[in-house]
Amino acid sequence: MDLEIVFNELSLHTCASDITTARQLMTEFINTIFSIKTPSGIKRKLRTKSDFNYSELAPDYRVVQWRNDPDVDLEARRFLKTLQDKNDLPLEEIPDPGIEVSYQGQQATGLYYAFVFNSLAVSLKSEPQWDCSSLQLQVITVDEEEQEEPLIIRYENVLHASCSNHVQEHYDWIDGFQERIRQGVSDGLDLWNRRGELFPSLLFCESVSKQIQSLGNGSPMLRQILRKLFELENGCKTWTDGDFNLDTLASKATPESDSRLQKLEDKLTFKCPDDVYRLFSLHLRMTGAGPWRLHFSTELGAGKIIIGYIGPKI
Repeated sequence: MDLEIVFNELSLHTCASDITTARQLMTEFINTIFSIKTPSGIKRKLRTKSDFNYSELAPDYRVVQWRNDPDVDLEARRFLKTLQDKNDLPLEEIPDPGIEVSYQGQQATGLYYAFVFNSLAVSLKSEPQWDCSSLQLQVITVDEEEQEEPLIIRYENVLHASCSNHVQEHYDWIDGFQERIRQGVSDGLDLWNRRGELFPSLLFCESVSKQIQSLGNGSPMLRQILRKLFELENGCKTWTDGDFNLDTLASKATPESDSRLQKLEDKLTFKCPDDVYRLFSLHLRMTGAGPWRLHFSTELGAGKIIIGYIGPKI
């Protein structure tokens, strides 16, 4: 698994005034990515839109010209080339997960991908708005099955960098990613077999077994599910008494509406490892080939969470 870095194409909407300034912006951009340190054997991978190399950096000066510019450091140009994997789908061809992501009213393909797949977004520091270590996105989910709240609007932050100082602020996230790499979860079967090792605070209903084991190597959903499970595991570590505080989770957790609970009570009730049947209302949202859900219960009390369902929205 490579460390994915996603280019924010919105940072190219404002061109540099001249070629010299464009070169300076690209130098800082390259230095930003170079400062992201990965363990041996793990590559940095830059995801971009298909037209990235033909994007204009300054009037009559495009990225492809920068890559062939003899006045630009050769190693910097080679470094950019190694970051781009020609075998990957460009960002605009990634399957639509059924959500819309925008930044300050602008559709944002790169930031959408960074949000969905928990990647680091990077930008050229072409405007002051990109000089920050996180960006707040508007995320709109259209739920055609939900009559009470068919349009769900929420605001989420993505990690972002446009200089090496921003990268330093994300040390814990990068270190956490490296730890997950070292853990080496290869597919859903591996995750299921090692669930006790990876998530000692989480209990899994037997109903989740097939759902997790069906995830193949490289499945986009595998990464999202790991992210959600680690969030719940980390939340358990600080939950020592009282009710579980949903606000400690990085993702938004919500209960089902009363109308859906009445309609789907049987489908949302699962046998737990203690042989008790429980209704799983709380859930985290995920995005794949349509909306996905991770249903969980906090009824066991401090330090333990039960996972009841992972899959397409019921």
